[in-house]
Amino acid sequence: MILSSYKDRKNGISFFQFPNLAAFSDIQHGIFTRNGGFSKRHFQSLNVSFGVGDNDNAVKQNRLLISRCMNDKPLIFAEQVHGTSIARIQEATDKPRADAMTANVPERMLVIQVADCQAVLLYDPLRRVAANIHSGWRGSISNIIAHTVSAMTRDYGCNPRDLVAGIGPSLGPCCAEFVHYKNEIPEIFWKYKDNRNHFDFWQISRDQLCEAGVPNENISSSGLCTRCRSDLFFSYRGEKTTGRFGAVIGIR
Repeated sequence: MILSSYKDRKNGISFFQFPNLAAFSDIQHGIFTRNGGFSKRHFQSLNVSFGVGDNDNAVKQNRLLISRCMNDKPLIFAEQVHGTSIARIQEATDKPRADAMTANVPERMLVIQVADCQAVLLYDPLRRVAANIHSGWRGSISNIIAHTVSAMTRDYGCNPRDLVAGIGPSLGPCCAEFVHYKNEIPEIFWKYKDNRNHFDFWQISRDQLCEAGVPNENISSSGLCTRCRSDLFFSYRGEKTTGRFGAVIGIR
């Protein structure tokens, strides 16, 4: 595991950080677990999604807890649709319909909600630009990572060689089985499949980042499978009716 555990002393909430991103004092980030919140039953307990059947008041309290851990900065949530749209965030009230967000404005905490999909966090320390990507298997085969790196280059003048990346907890090659992969996943990705029809989407994301120009040594992958570690994270594959945990990054 390439994540460091951190506990917010003020709020009592534990979350993980990538050491390569935590090295930069001008950003905040965190991979929050499913624990420490107010939700009940299937959504126990730090569910951040309004769209899964949880109690709205509990979700609001959970989001407030995460905001407090990020020094009370506003959280920006996107309507995630498994597409390739990238939203450039300016205002704290932005609510984009997109699967990736970028920002160079301080105090905008970009949040991706996941329960087996990947959150891929990016930061350019030279241009001071942050990005957060929602990459499920559909996002992977559409290469939303490359779309986001291109948007950062176009919109902010970023050089991919300067980017630092973290691939969050998600469905691992141990559990990412696709029985009907021939109908779902293009043949170019079949090299990432083992003989059990399990795909390594962690490696796919690493390769896509490298192909987009991000140096391999700048990339960290959590190595945590959400289905295997349902004690820490929500897993749609493992639980079906479940919550979403939050992955956050933003400029101080």
